[in-house]
Amino acid sequence: MLYHLLTWINENFDPAGFGVFKYITFRAAAAAITALLISFFFGKRIIGLLQKNLIGEQAKTELQGIGLHVNKAGTPTMGGLIVLLSLLVPSLLWADLTNMFVILVILTTTWLGAVGFLDDYLKVVKKYKKGLIGKYKIVGQVIIGFIVGSVIYFFPESFSSGFAEFKSMTTIPFSKDFNLDFGIFYIPIVIFILTATSNAVNLTDGLDGLAIGTVGIAALFFAVIAYVSGHVEYSDYLNIMYLEGSGELTIFIAALGGAALGFLWFNSYPAQIFMGDTGSLALGGAIGCLAILLKKEFLLPIVGGVFFAETLSVIIQISYFKYTKRRFGSGRRIFKVAPIHHHFEKTGWHESKIVSRFYIIAVMLAIIAMATFKVR
Repeated sequence: MLYHLLTWINENFDPAGFGVFKYITFRAAAAAITALLISFFFGKRIIGLLQKNLIGEQAKTELQGIGLHVNKAGTPTMGGLIVLLSLLVPSLLWADLTNMFVILVILTTTWLGAVGFLDDYLKVVKKYKKGLIGKYKIVGQVIIGFIVGSVIYFFPESFSSGFAEFKSMTTIPFSKDFNLDFGIFYIPIVIFILTATSNAVNLTDGLDGLAIGTVGIAALFFAVIAYVSGHVEYSDYLNIMYLEGSGELTIFIAALGGAALGFLWFNSYPAQIFMGDTGSLALGGAIGCLAILLKKEFLLPIVGGVFFAETLSVIIQISYFKYTKRRFGSGRRIFKVAPIHHHFEKTGWHESKIVSRFYIIAVMLAIIAMATFKVR
Protein backbone atom coordinates (compact mmCIF):
# COMPACT_ATOMS: atom_id res chain seq x y z
CA MET A 1 0.00 0.00 0.00
CA LEU A 2 2.78 2.41 0.91
CA TYR A 3 4.60 1.38 -2.28
CA HIS A 4 1.57 2.29 -4.40
CA LEU A 5 1.14 5.63 -2.63
CA LEU A 6 4.81 6.56 -3.00
CA THR A 7 4.83 5.46 -6.64
CA TRP A 8 1.76 7.60 -7.34
CA ILE A 9 3.43 10.61 -5.69
CA ASN A 10 6.60 10.04 -7.72
CA GLU A 11 4.71 9.73 -11.01
CA ASN A 12 2.51 12.76 -10.44
CA PHE A 13 4.76 15.21 -8.58
CA ASP A 14 8.28 13.87 -9.25
CA PRO A 15 9.77 14.91 -5.88
CA ALA A 16 13.50 14.46 -5.48
CA GLY A 17 14.55 11.06 -4.17
CA PHE A 18 11.20 9.31 -4.53
CA GLY A 19 12.45 7.26 -7.47
CA VAL A 20 14.28 5.00 -5.03
CA PHE A 21 10.99 3.35 -4.04
CA LYS A 22 10.73 1.57 -7.37
CA TYR A 23 13.87 -0.46 -6.65
CA ILE A 24 13.34 -3.95 -5.26
CA THR A 25 16.56 -3.86 -3.26
CA PHE A 26 15.56 -0.71 -1.39
CA ARG A 27 12.05 -1.94 -0.65
CA ALA A 28 13.39 -5.33 0.46
CA ALA A 29 15.67 -3.61 2.97
CA ALA A 30 12.77 -1.43 4.13
CA ALA A 31 10.54 -4.50 4.52
CA ALA A 32 13.15 -6.35 6.60
CA ILE A 33 13.70 -3.36 8.90
CA THR A 34 9.95 -2.80 9.25
CA ALA A 35 9.44 -6.46 10.15
CA LEU A 36 12.14 -6.26 12.82
CA LEU A 37 10.69 -3.10 14.34
CA ILE A 38 7.19 -4.58 14.43
CA SER A 39 8.52 -7.74 16.10
CA PHE A 40 10.35 -5.77 18.78
CA PHE A 41 7.48 -3.33 19.37
CA PHE A 42 4.60 -5.79 19.49
CA GLY A 43 6.49 -8.89 20.68
CA LYS A 44 6.53 -8.10 24.40
CA ARG A 45 3.01 -6.74 24.27
CA ILE A 46 1.64 -9.90 22.69
CA ILE A 47 3.60 -12.08 25.14
CA GLY A 48 2.17 -10.07 28.04
CA LEU A 49 -1.35 -10.39 26.65
CA LEU A 50 -1.00 -14.16 26.24
CA GLN A 51 0.39 -14.50 29.78
CA LYS A 52 -2.44 -12.40 31.18
CA ASN A 53 -5.02 -14.67 29.53
CA LEU A 54 -3.14 -17.85 30.58
CA ILE A 55 -2.62 -18.94 26.98
CA GLY A 56 0.35 -21.21 27.60
CA GLU A 57 1.87 -24.45 26.34
CA GLN A 58 0.36 -27.58 27.83
CA ALA A 59 2.62 -30.20 29.41
CA LYS A 60 3.61 -32.87 26.88
CA THR A 61 3.56 -36.23 28.62
CA GLU A 62 5.33 -37.91 25.71
CA LEU A 63 8.40 -35.71 26.35
CA GLN A 64 8.70 -36.34 30.07
CA GLY A 65 12.26 -37.18 30.97
CA ILE A 66 13.65 -35.56 27.82
CA GLY A 67 15.71 -32.40 28.29
CA LEU A 68 13.97 -29.64 30.22
CA HIS A 69 10.57 -29.88 28.53
CA VAL A 70 8.83 -30.31 31.87
CA ASN A 71 9.78 -26.68 32.66
CA LYS A 72 8.19 -25.37 29.45
CA ALA A 73 4.59 -26.00 30.45
CA GLY A 74 2.81 -22.65 30.76
CA THR A 75 5.14 -20.78 28.38
CA PRO A 76 2.96 -18.56 26.16
CA THR A 77 2.15 -20.08 22.79
CA MET A 78 0.41 -18.83 19.63
CA GLY A 79 3.46 -16.62 19.09
CA GLY A 80 2.89 -17.12 15.39
CA LEU A 81 0.73 -14.00 15.74
CA ILE A 82 3.95 -12.01 16.17
CA VAL A 83 5.46 -13.67 13.10
CA LEU A 84 2.40 -13.12 10.94
CA LEU A 85 2.01 -9.49 12.02
CA SER A 86 5.67 -8.67 11.36
CA LEU A 87 5.62 -10.56 8.04
CA LEU A 88 2.33 -9.50 6.50
CA VAL A 89 2.30 -5.79 7.44
CA PRO A 90 5.68 -4.99 5.77
CA SER A 91 4.68 -7.10 2.75
CA LEU A 92 1.44 -5.15 2.40
CA LEU A 93 3.29 -1.85 2.85
CA TRP A 94 6.28 -2.34 0.56
CA ALA A 95 5.32 -4.94 -2.08
CA ASP A 96 3.40 -4.46 -5.32
CA LEU A 97 -0.05 -5.78 -4.35
CA THR A 98 -1.09 -6.15 -8.01
CA ASN A 99 1.65 -8.77 -8.51
CA MET A 100 0.17 -12.30 -8.62
CA PHE A 101 3.33 -13.85 -7.17
CA VAL A 102 2.92 -11.66 -4.09
CA ILE A 103 -0.83 -12.18 -3.89
CA LEU A 104 -0.53 -15.98 -3.84
CA VAL A 105 2.24 -16.18 -1.26
CA ILE A 106 0.42 -13.75 1.05
CA LEU A 107 -2.83 -15.71 0.59
CA THR A 108 -1.10 -19.03 1.35
CA THR A 109 0.64 -17.69 4.44
CA THR A 110 -2.53 -16.08 5.80
CA TRP A 111 -4.71 -19.11 5.05
CA LEU A 112 -2.42 -21.62 6.74
CA GLY A 113 -1.83 -19.20 9.60
CA ALA A 114 -5.60 -19.17 10.12
CA VAL A 115 -5.71 -23.00 10.08
CA GLY A 116 -2.89 -23.09 12.64
CA PHE A 117 -4.57 -20.42 14.77
CA LEU A 118 -7.78 -22.48 14.89
CA ASP A 119 -5.76 -25.52 15.96
CA ASP A 120 -3.96 -23.56 18.70
CA TYR A 121 -7.20 -21.92 19.85
CA LEU A 122 -8.96 -25.26 20.25
CA LYS A 123 -5.97 -26.76 22.10
CA VAL A 124 -4.98 -23.90 24.37
CA VAL A 125 -8.15 -21.90 24.91
CA LYS A 126 -10.89 -24.49 24.52
CA LYS A 127 -8.67 -27.23 26.02
CA TYR A 128 -9.39 -29.78 23.30
CA LYS A 129 -6.52 -32.20 23.73
CA LYS A 130 -5.90 -32.77 20.00
CA GLY A 131 -6.95 -29.31 18.84
CA LEU A 132 -8.20 -29.25 15.26
CA ILE A 133 -8.83 -32.82 14.12
CA GLY A 134 -6.11 -33.90 11.72
CA LYS A 135 -8.38 -34.56 8.75
CA TYR A 136 -9.83 -31.04 8.96
CA LYS A 137 -6.33 -29.59 9.07
CA ILE A 138 -5.47 -31.58 5.94
CA VAL A 139 -8.64 -30.28 4.25
CA GLY A 140 -7.49 -26.70 4.89
CA GLN A 141 -4.07 -27.46 3.42
CA VAL A 142 -5.55 -29.21 0.38
CA ILE A 143 -7.93 -26.33 -0.35
CA ILE A 144 -5.19 -23.70 -0.45
CA GLY A 145 -3.00 -26.04 -2.49
CA PHE A 146 -5.81 -26.49 -5.00
CA ILE A 147 -6.34 -22.72 -5.22
CA VAL A 148 -2.63 -21.98 -5.78
CA GLY A 149 -2.20 -24.84 -8.28
CA SER A 150 -5.33 -23.87 -10.22
CA VAL A 151 -4.36 -20.19 -10.48
CA ILE A 152 -0.90 -21.13 -11.77
CA TYR A 153 -2.20 -23.69 -14.27
CA PHE A 154 -5.41 -22.07 -15.53
CA PHE A 155 -4.54 -18.36 -15.24
CA PRO A 156 -0.82 -18.06 -16.06
CA GLU A 157 -1.41 -14.77 -17.87
CA SER A 158 -2.21 -13.17 -14.50
CA PHE A 159 1.50 -13.48 -13.63
CA SER A 160 3.12 -12.25 -16.84
CA SER A 161 2.89 -12.74 -20.59
CA GLY A 162 5.67 -15.33 -20.63
CA PHE A 163 4.66 -17.32 -17.54
CA ALA A 164 2.34 -19.65 -19.50
CA GLU A 165 5.41 -21.34 -20.97
CA PHE A 166 6.52 -22.47 -17.52
CA LYS A 167 3.17 -22.84 -15.72
CA SER A 168 3.41 -26.60 -15.06
CA MET A 169 7.19 -26.96 -15.27
CA THR A 170 9.78 -27.37 -12.57
CA THR A 171 13.56 -27.13 -12.53
CA ILE A 172 15.65 -30.28 -12.13
CA PRO A 173 18.69 -29.72 -9.84
CA PHE A 174 22.10 -30.20 -11.49
CA SER A 175 20.42 -30.18 -14.92
CA LYS A 176 21.14 -27.29 -17.27
CA ASP A 177 18.74 -27.75 -20.16
CA PHE A 178 16.05 -30.12 -18.88
CA ASN A 179 12.87 -29.01 -17.12
CA LEU A 180 10.10 -31.40 -16.16
CA ASP A 181 6.55 -30.58 -17.27
CA PHE A 182 3.77 -32.21 -15.20
CA GLY A 183 0.84 -30.89 -17.21
CA ILE A 184 -2.49 -31.02 -15.39
CA PHE A 185 -0.88 -33.21 -12.70
CA TYR A 186 0.94 -30.10 -11.51
CA ILE A 187 -2.10 -29.16 -9.41
CA PRO A 188 -1.97 -32.27 -7.16
CA ILE A 189 1.80 -31.79 -6.90
CA VAL A 190 1.25 -28.25 -5.60
CA ILE A 191 -1.27 -29.62 -3.09
CA PHE A 192 1.25 -32.22 -1.91
CA ILE A 193 4.11 -29.71 -1.61
CA LEU A 194 2.13 -27.17 0.42
CA THR A 195 0.72 -29.88 2.70
CA ALA A 196 4.12 -31.53 3.16
CA THR A 197 6.14 -28.36 3.83
CA SER A 198 3.64 -26.86 6.25
CA ASN A 199 3.55 -30.12 8.22
CA ALA A 200 7.35 -30.50 8.02
CA VAL A 201 8.00 -27.11 9.62
CA ASN A 202 5.34 -27.94 12.19
CA LEU A 203 7.25 -31.12 13.12
CA THR A 204 10.50 -29.16 13.31
CA ASP A 205 9.02 -26.73 15.82
CA GLY A 206 9.98 -28.67 18.93
CA LEU A 207 13.04 -26.87 20.33
CA ASP A 208 13.57 -23.22 21.21
CA GLY A 209 14.51 -21.31 18.06
CA LEU A 210 14.85 -24.37 15.83
CA ALA A 211 11.99 -23.87 13.37
CA ILE A 212 12.17 -20.08 13.09
CA GLY A 213 15.94 -20.09 12.60
CA THR A 214 15.96 -22.76 9.89
CA VAL A 215 13.07 -21.03 8.12
CA GLY A 216 15.06 -17.79 8.17
CA ILE A 217 18.07 -19.53 6.60
CA ALA A 218 15.90 -21.06 3.87
CA ALA A 219 14.39 -17.62 3.26
CA LEU A 220 17.84 -16.17 2.49
CA PHE A 221 18.26 -18.74 -0.27
CA PHE A 222 14.87 -17.99 -1.79
CA ALA A 223 15.50 -14.24 -1.59
CA VAL A 224 18.52 -14.63 -3.89
CA ILE A 225 16.63 -16.95 -6.25
CA ALA A 226 13.59 -14.65 -6.41
CA TYR A 227 15.72 -11.62 -7.25
CA VAL A 228 17.74 -13.49 -9.89
CA SER A 229 14.69 -15.19 -11.44
CA GLY A 230 13.01 -11.81 -11.89
CA HIS A 231 16.09 -10.19 -13.47
CA VAL A 232 16.41 -10.84 -17.21
CA GLU A 233 20.22 -10.58 -17.30
CA TYR A 234 21.04 -12.50 -14.11
CA SER A 235 18.65 -15.33 -14.95
CA ASP A 236 20.17 -15.60 -18.41
CA TYR A 237 23.69 -15.69 -16.95
CA LEU A 238 22.76 -18.57 -14.63
CA ASN A 239 20.62 -20.18 -17.33
CA ILE A 240 17.54 -20.43 -15.12
CA MET A 241 13.92 -19.60 -15.88
CA TYR A 242 13.28 -15.89 -16.27
CA LEU A 243 10.01 -15.35 -14.44
CA GLU A 244 8.95 -11.78 -15.09
CA GLY A 245 7.59 -10.18 -11.93
CA SER A 246 8.95 -12.85 -9.56
CA GLY A 247 11.57 -10.42 -8.27
CA GLU A 248 8.77 -8.78 -6.29
CA LEU A 249 8.79 -11.86 -4.05
CA THR A 250 12.10 -10.57 -2.70
CA ILE A 251 10.17 -8.00 -0.65
CA PHE A 252 8.00 -10.69 0.95
CA ILE A 253 11.04 -12.88 1.65
CA ALA A 254 12.99 -9.97 3.15
CA ALA A 255 10.04 -9.34 5.47
CA LEU A 256 10.08 -13.06 6.29
CA GLY A 257 13.76 -12.83 7.19
CA GLY A 258 13.17 -9.78 9.38
CA ALA A 259 10.19 -11.46 11.06
CA ALA A 260 12.28 -14.58 11.70
CA LEU A 261 15.07 -12.57 13.34
CA GLY A 262 12.58 -10.57 15.38
CA PHE A 263 10.76 -13.64 16.65
CA LEU A 264 14.05 -15.42 17.37
CA TRP A 265 14.79 -12.61 19.85
CA PHE A 266 11.96 -13.97 22.00
CA ASN A 267 12.06 -17.61 20.93
CA SER A 268 15.76 -18.37 21.44
CA TYR A 269 16.69 -20.55 24.42
CA PRO A 270 15.14 -20.25 26.93
CA ALA A 271 12.06 -19.29 24.95
CA GLN A 272 9.73 -16.58 26.21
CA ILE A 273 7.11 -17.70 23.71
CA PHE A 274 6.41 -20.55 21.27
CA MET A 275 5.07 -19.96 17.77
CA GLY A 276 2.55 -22.79 17.88
CA ASP A 277 0.79 -24.08 14.78
CA THR A 278 -0.22 -20.48 14.00
CA GLY A 279 3.36 -19.77 12.99
CA SER A 280 4.71 -23.16 11.92
CA LEU A 281 1.95 -24.00 9.43
CA ALA A 282 2.05 -20.48 7.97
CA LEU A 283 5.84 -20.43 7.60
CA GLY A 284 5.96 -23.93 6.14
CA GLY A 285 3.29 -22.96 3.64
CA ALA A 286 5.21 -19.80 2.74
CA ILE A 287 8.41 -21.75 2.05
CA GLY A 288 6.53 -24.32 -0.02
CA CYS A 289 4.70 -21.62 -1.97
CA LEU A 290 7.96 -19.79 -2.74
CA ALA A 291 9.49 -22.99 -4.12
CA ILE A 292 6.40 -23.51 -6.30
CA LEU A 293 6.21 -19.96 -7.62
CA LEU A 294 9.94 -19.87 -8.37
CA LYS A 295 9.82 -23.32 -10.01
CA LYS A 296 12.39 -24.78 -7.60
CA GLU A 297 10.24 -27.53 -6.08
CA PHE A 298 12.93 -30.22 -6.34
CA LEU A 299 15.35 -28.04 -4.37
CA LEU A 300 13.10 -28.17 -1.29
CA PRO A 301 14.61 -31.44 0.04
CA ILE A 302 18.03 -29.74 -0.15
CA VAL A 303 17.42 -26.19 1.07
CA GLY A 304 14.77 -27.51 3.47
CA GLY A 305 16.85 -30.55 4.36
CA VAL A 306 16.32 -30.08 8.11
CA PHE A 307 12.54 -30.12 7.65
CA PHE A 308 12.86 -33.11 5.33
CA ALA A 309 14.97 -35.06 7.83
CA GLU A 310 12.58 -34.28 10.69
CA THR A 311 9.61 -35.55 8.67
CA LEU A 312 11.48 -38.60 7.41
CA SER A 313 12.46 -39.56 10.96
CA VAL A 314 8.79 -39.57 11.99
CA ILE A 315 7.73 -41.61 8.94
CA ILE A 316 10.52 -44.15 9.53
CA GLN A 317 9.76 -44.40 13.25
CA ILE A 318 6.02 -44.98 12.78
CA SER A 319 6.45 -47.36 9.83
CA TYR A 320 9.08 -49.48 11.59
CA PHE A 321 7.04 -49.57 14.82
CA LYS A 322 3.95 -50.80 12.97
CA TYR A 323 5.95 -53.33 10.96
CA THR A 324 7.69 -54.86 13.98
CA LYS A 325 4.46 -54.92 15.97
CA ARG A 326 2.73 -56.80 13.18
CA ARG A 327 5.63 -59.22 12.70
CA PHE A 328 6.96 -59.73 16.24
CA GLY A 329 3.98 -58.79 18.36
CA SER A 330 5.64 -55.75 19.93
CA GLY A 331 6.63 -52.47 18.32
CA ARG A 332 10.30 -51.50 18.07
CA ARG A 333 11.91 -48.15 17.42
CA ILE A 334 14.87 -46.98 15.35
CA PHE A 335 15.15 -43.61 17.08
CA LYS A 336 14.89 -43.09 20.80
CA VAL A 337 12.22 -40.47 20.09
CA ALA A 338 10.93 -38.85 16.91
CA PRO A 339 11.18 -36.23 15.41
CA ILE A 340 14.93 -36.61 15.30
CA HIS A 341 15.78 -33.48 17.34
CA HIS A 342 14.23 -35.21 20.37
CA HIS A 343 16.36 -38.29 19.62
CA PHE A 344 19.48 -36.19 20.09
CA GLU A 345 18.04 -34.73 23.28
CA LYS A 346 17.46 -38.25 24.57
CA THR A 347 21.10 -39.13 23.87
CA GLY A 348 22.19 -36.26 26.14
CA TRP A 349 22.76 -33.31 23.81
CA HIS A 350 21.69 -29.98 25.23
CA GLU A 351 18.85 -28.25 23.43
CA SER A 352 20.90 -25.20 22.44
CA LYS A 353 23.66 -27.41 21.00
CA ILE A 354 21.15 -29.30 18.84
CA VAL A 355 19.69 -26.03 17.53
CA SER A 356 23.12 -24.55 16.79
CA ARG A 357 24.22 -27.65 14.89
CA PHE A 358 20.99 -27.81 12.93
CA TYR A 359 21.57 -24.16 11.97
CA ILE A 360 25.02 -25.09 10.67
CA ILE A 361 23.54 -27.95 8.66
CA ALA A 362 20.83 -25.65 7.27
CA VAL A 363 23.45 -23.12 6.12
CA MET A 364 25.50 -25.88 4.47
CA LEU A 365 22.42 -27.18 2.67
CA ALA A 366 21.51 -23.68 1.46
CA ILE A 367 25.02 -23.31 0.03
CA ILE A 368 24.74 -26.70 -1.69
CA ALA A 369 21.37 -25.70 -3.14
CA MET A 370 22.90 -22.48 -4.45
CA ALA A 371 25.78 -24.44 -5.97
CA THR A 372 23.36 -26.51 -8.05
CA PHE A 373 22.98 -23.52 -10.37
CA LYS A 374 26.65 -23.68 -11.41
CA VAL A 375 27.36 -27.41 -11.02
CA ARG A 376 25.31 -28.56 -13.97
